[in-house]
Amino acid sequence: MMSYMRYITWLAFSLILAGCSPLQDDDISWYVGVAAPSHYDVWVINLHLEKSGERSWRIPAGHKGCCWEGGRGPFGTGGSMDPFPNLIAIHWFSFAEQKYYSILIDVPPDLQDQMRVPAPNRTQDGEIRHLPRSDLILGLAPGGEVVVWMMNQRTNAVEVMRVQAIEVEGNPDDFSESTEGYLERSGAYLEEHGVPLEGW
Repeated sequence: MMSYMRYITWLAFSLILAGCSPLQDDDISWYVGVAAPSHYDVWVINLHLEKSGERSWRIPAGHKGCCWEGGRGPFGTGGSMDPFPNLIAIHWFSFAEQKYYSILIDVPPDLQDQMRVPAPNRTQDGEIRHLPRSDLILGLAPGGEVVVWMMNQRTNAVEVMRVQAIEVEGNPDDFSESTEGYLERSGAYLEEHGVPLEGW
């Protein structure tokens, strides 16, 4: 009888400890999004993620003209990272430069552990919760620079890396119609400010 009671006590204690353990992968909804600076729109031709030996998948992204900074950034629309990838490939067209860029990003092995560390998250009613920085935002800047942030809301975004994409071949005429609309919206801004390739 005594050994049975010890077993029940041990089992209950183990379940309590398991309930207090840190969040595991299955408990976190990993997310990847793409952003671009205002007035420097891009078209994401391909956003491809891979967990080597397990899964390779594409996330439709399309046109991006937001949100690098300010009240709405950094943040960008995208999709799920399930499972957490070790490779991210992205290929895009820059409307301001009329150039194509591409890069294969080796995700740092410790990035997922960095993102698991809880950070303050303020709800709309002012409550503070501590949640993992489960969102990974890829910012695509002129000149092919990619700035990567981790966050659980824009106010606690932390830059984790910068990588340089390479210019690749492509025909700007493929985006001629979209470029016309882009220049109607941002042409005057470009004439005044140009296309800065540094300082992002």
